[in-house]
Amino acid sequence: MSQAYRIPYHRRRRFALTQSKSALISKTTTTTCLLCYLLLIELIQPPSSLNNNKHKFLFCQASWIDPDTPSHAFTVSPLKVVPAPKENGKSKHHDSQDTQEKTSSRQQQQHHHRRNRDPTQTPTFYPTFEPTQFPSTSPTTVTGAPTTPKRMYDLVFSDEFNTPHRTFHDGSDPRWTALDKNDYTNDAQHYYSPDNAYTDTNGHLIIKSEAADTTIVGFNDVQYKNERITKHFKSAMLQSWNKFCFTGGIMEAEMALPGRHDVGGLWPAFWLLGNLARHTYVGSSEHVWPWSSTVCTDKSRTAQLVSACDRVEHYGLHTGVGRGAPEIDVFEVQAGSIKANTGNFLKMPVGQPFMSSSYQVAPGRIPRPGEGWWPAPGQWYDNLTAGMNTSMNIIFYGTYNHFRDDTNPAEQDYWSDAISYNRQLNESHFGKFHKYRVEWEVPEEASKKNNYTKNYGYIRWFLDDEFVLEVKGEGLNASGTGAEISRFPQRCPSNCPCKTYNCRGGYGETCGFSEGFCDMINEPVEYKVNYVRVYQDKNDPKQKVGCSTPERPTRKFIEAHKKKYMQKGDVQPLKPIHKGGGECSVAAPMNATLPESCGGVTRGKCDVSRNPPTCSCLKNWTGPHCLNQVAYDDIIWDPVETLADLGFRGPELKGPMGVMAVFILFAVIVAPILLNAKKKRRRRTGYSKVPDYESLLTILLRAYLRKLASSYMCARAVLERQHQASRSRSRDLSHDVNT
Repeated sequence: MSQAYRIPYHRRRRFALTQSKSALISKTTTTTCLLCYLLLIELIQPPSSLNNNKHKFLFCQASWIDPDTPSHAFTVSPLKVVPAPKENGKSKHHDSQDTQEKTSSRQQQQHHHRRNRDPTQTPTFYPTFEPTQFPSTSPTTVTGAPTTPKRMYDLVFSDEFNTPHRTFHDGSDPRWTALDKNDYTNDAQHYYSPDNAYTDTNGHLIIKSEAADTTIVGFNDVQYKNERITKHFKSAMLQSWNKFCFTGGIMEAEMALPGRHDVGGLWPAFWLLGNLARHTYVGSSEHVWPWSSTVCTDKSRTAQLVSACDRVEHYGLHTGVGRGAPEIDVFEVQAGSIKANTGNFLKMPVGQPFMSSSYQVAPGRIPRPGEGWWPAPGQWYDNLTAGMNTSMNIIFYGTYNHFRDDTNPAEQDYWSDAISYNRQLNESHFGKFHKYRVEWEVPEEASKKNNYTKNYGYIRWFLDDEFVLEVKGEGLNASGTGAEISRFPQRCPSNCPCKTYNCRGGYGETCGFSEGFCDMINEPVEYKVNYVRVYQDKNDPKQKVGCSTPERPTRKFIEAHKKKYMQKGDVQPLKPIHKGGGECSVAAPMNATLPESCGGVTRGKCDVSRNPPTCSCLKNWTGPHCLNQVAYDDIIWDPVETLADLGFRGPELKGPMGVMAVFILFAVIVAPILLNAKKKRRRRTGYSKVPDYESLLTILLRAYLRKLASSYMCARAVLERQHQASRSRSRDLSHDVNT
């Protein structure tokens, strides 16, 4: 697995813990990232050039829905977009140039439509029509303007986290996987441990960060060797990679942010990533993250792993369709004490603490704005609309991507863009629950169904149902890069050159922390999640549930490159879900929802016939201790092929003919194999014994071969005698002629 070049990693490290995140950071180069809480859901890049009518649309109903979901949460409708107010024709929070031009155009139209004070014609001396004696008809009723019915979205996925003591180790949960892995991207200071993610007795998912040591053997991508290192912090990352994926719809979650609002060092996040890349598995993201270009360009031909320039279909990926793993950050939160219009945020009306919402795409724009500067006309994307207390993130516009194994950097390197806005937070957002939401409309090609008008799609962000940001696909399309709508702690400002960060270390290991960080982290802090829900429009065939859809398949590609999605020691990227098998105790109260009681009598039972006793799960429950609900896709869009799918039908073996066929198969194949294995075993023990018997088939075969060899030798002898006689006659004839 190739590693990214060191310099770009330092470049990414300046902005976030995880790979190329889109939040604001100061420019001090002697700082690094610390702890990250991550909740990651996979998305599928949306269709842009395929005919969606080719496949009949089926809607996922209930197999991902948590039965504990309250009835009022089964349907939602889109929220209203309320932009920030304007001042003198310009947005208070720096909306895009396109939006400002639209406002100016609208004001000009209003000016031209003002009523003229002069009459339209000169009054006449006589009336133009004779008045009638009676009114012609009854007074008419004014008809209101027609209203468009509100679009409704139905629940397709939910996790309420109400079952206590759930864990998310690989193979334990059908929805989530908690990584057990070192995060070596961006000089991260933590280790991802699955023990740091669990559900509590209050119905919350807990992602805990703590100051705890983990000693590992890691790979040094500068010296190209393994080295023994100790990570002094632990956190957790949950992924739904290759389990639950969705294309288009609405996702919302209720969460309480960890830590203190004025102490930097933690970076909680909630985001979406295309299924072709698996975060922290760097090999899977090279030349894949965050590509969203579906057209063939000179840059995509050389820098995009699967580009629209490809004309040969491999791994089920459609020809002429670019593929990648774009990223939608619902939020990345940075706490701290640097206020707006001061320090690193001198030119920004939003300071710490803030949440950064972004859409990351590739290829990036060239030319591009400089970090810390507002974009000049034509340097950045249009059709961006911001809400109240929100500002464009001018400190991070994206990442330059270079990978050490590339042979032609000039053509293979590429920029990726982070279309990012920051929303001001306050003390109430930390430790208290708030609702975060993203609405995602998938692009649609022009067709008769939509009056031959292309829909470029959009992504919208909301906090507590208040509008934060909208990114329209029209702005991406106008950029000319070929990107389109797709489908996370913080660095610490310091002047001391810390190479290791350790709250239990000396000054050289603690000088880089924000003030108060070690006091905060020594008492483990918790990132809490009340629920996660996903909704889709059942009348929209573009919106689907599944990680490998007809429009954007991924299964065969992942299977063919599975080493990119694994770490050393893994047999498969994901373990199969264990249905029971965890140790239990007959002394545990059977009505309690405990691992020792297999979740209680409604979920599982303790099988005492086994030694030691283990859990046996009832219907609809799974996991080692039967604490996780069964969940799966109702529709398998890309099933695993069998020989029957290819048209092969084997012989039907019934009755006496079937018994005879099995006997012959055994005699021809199995018996010789067993005899040969027996011979080899005897030779290994130091002697070789002549068999007392052989199979009839072997005897006949050897006799036939001997006879065949004898016939061959006889035929060869006859041919040689004939050849010698012919040569003798030729010599006699030549002698007679000479005489």
